[in-house]
This record gives sequence, structure tokens and C-alpha cells, in this order.
Amino acid sequence: MAESARVYPLRREPQPQAPPQEPPTQEQEPLWREVLGRRLRALRQEQGETLSETAGRAGLSPQYLSEIERGRKEPSSEMIAALAGALGTTLTTLTEQVAGDLRRQQALAQQALAQRAQHRASGPVILALAA
Repeated sequence: MAESARVYPLRREPQPQAPPQEPPTQEQEPLWREVLGRRLRALRQEQGETLSETAGRAGLSPQYLSEIERGRKEPSSEMIAALAGALGTTLTTLTEQVAGDLRRQQALAQQALAQRAQHRASGPVILALAA
């Protein structure tokens, strides 16, 4: 007659897992339409205008202008020129402002990336308290 044995698995202590390392990638660049939308909204608000007032002068619906300002729609060059005119600026000036906004955002993103890399390189800080 064969004996039966009880088999119990060995308990292993869970190994501490290292936190996942983020690959040092560049920050995702903002889309042109998002930066353009923020600039258009800022110009409109600086002038104290409503969506309806600006949209009416540009020949757009307020809903469509709202979507442009939120970066949801990619307006044609004709629409951008019409909006620039409705806001009392030129297409060239508006484009230069958007380009400046993009440069500033890129510089900030690179600065943040460098700070994270420097923080990661310094390693964890270990504190010991003596009684």
C-alpha cells in the first residue's frame, strides 16, 4: 500500500519590485491647433469680447469658434486669417505669436525633462535617524 504525502509549496518572500523606469523621452509637443486655439482665446478675452461677437465678425458660428479655441478643430488658413482680422491683428502677427508660444512650451518641456533626469541620476535619498 502506497503512502500519500501532503505537499506544501514553499513560501517565498515577495521580491521588492523596482519602480518602472520611464524612458527618457521628449515631452510630446503640443499640436499647432491647440496652441493656436489658446492664443485666439487669449486675444479675444483681452478685448473683452464674447464668442458670438468675434465669430460673427469672422463669419463663423460661436460653436465652431469654441471648438477652435479648445484645440478640437483644425481651421483652414482662410478661417485663421478671418479670425485674425476679426481680432484686429494680421495673420503674420498671429503666426509669430503662436510660434513664440510653441518655443516657450518647448523650452519649458526640455527644462522639466532635464530636471527629472537630474533627479533620477541623484538616486534615492536615505535618511537614518539615531536614537
